[in-house]
Amino acid sequence: MINIGICGGGIGGFGAAIALRKFGHNVHVFEKAPQLNRIGADINLTPNAVFALDQMGLGEYLRKTAARPSFRISRDGITGEETSRLVMSDSAQEKYGAPQLTIHRADLLQSLRDQLPDELVSLGACVQSVKLEKDSSIIIFDDGSSKSFDLIIGADGIHSAVRKSLFGADDPVFTGIVSYRAVFDANDAKGLPDLDSFTKWWGKTSDKQIVTFPLTLGEEIFVFATTSQADWTEEGWTLKGDVEELREAYKEFHPNARALLENCKEVTKSALYVREALPAWSEMNTTLLGDAAHPMVPFMAQGACMAIEDAVVLARCLENANRSDVKAALIKYEAARKPRTTKIQVSSLANEWMKKEGNADWVYGYNAWQVEL
Repeated sequence: MINIGICGGGIGGFGAAIALRKFGHNVHVFEKAPQLNRIGADINLTPNAVFALDQMGLGEYLRKTAARPSFRISRDGITGEETSRLVMSDSAQEKYGAPQLTIHRADLLQSLRDQLPDELVSLGACVQSVKLEKDSSIIIFDDGSSKSFDLIIGADGIHSAVRKSLFGADDPVFTGIVSYRAVFDANDAKGLPDLDSFTKWWGKTSDKQIVTFPLTLGEEIFVFATTSQADWTEEGWTLKGDVEELREAYKEFHPNARALLENCKEVTKSALYVREALPAWSEMNTTLLGDAAHPMVPFMAQGACMAIEDAVVLARCLENANRSDVKAALIKYEAARKPRTTKIQVSSLANEWMKKEGNADWVYGYNAWQVEL
């Protein structure tokens, strides 16, 4: 049994805590936010992530609020021509062991949080840094207090304090692309096609696209759109956007795509960032997962899914481990995960995946609970 401190109470952090407890380890999650607010909107959980979460025992919780898209569709943004269609729902269940689920981020986060006893989660606990020692690591909080663990996991996102402690400061790189997000009532868009599906409208260039899919048991429609912008100086991913600016950016798109944007009453706007790939994720008894290790643009909808996979594989690498086994387990974890996450980082940035008919099995068919370690 290992005593493990997890920095970051997000999808990856809570997921890791649940998976590690299944193998008998002691965990404690530290999250800087004083409460879990209902911010953000979308999480697209593809079958690889849903299967992993189902094995954690979250299946019933997820399906209480999630929508279940019927198809994954690509369309030419200008002509409206369908360029690829992948059957999801029951077909995905049969093929991959789980369907695709689209869910509000807050609902997923609360479902994860509810699997953990209150005493294992500290909110309002801001991690300043970590200190490495021979057989343990120490979390140092911004109030000057500290706690020692056999293993520390940095699941604290793209601005990870743990990553900075391990490998030094580095700034995320602005991709030159900004994103808009909105949610509206599905009843407002009656008559438009594909409202029950994950649909991607592709622009003439890879920076421009509109993605829509159902949320909240199909009662709402989520819209995600991107376009180029020369620079960006503001922080945050829930900044208020200009809905007229959004519509103007897509004025040449197909009428059905523009009709979706006409239903958007309010939008948020944020920049998309990436970081250079790390040569390693771990140092002594400390490691990273999710965006702290491999932030990626959302064009394959795999950011949260990769964090969930990381959590499961890391827990499996620590099965039956004790304190002296931690370093070897972290080597095994990186070897199992880095090739896959690197490939998806690169493919996401290229933004060509499933634009036309292609093979989704290498993404959706991954089984984190059984993949060879």
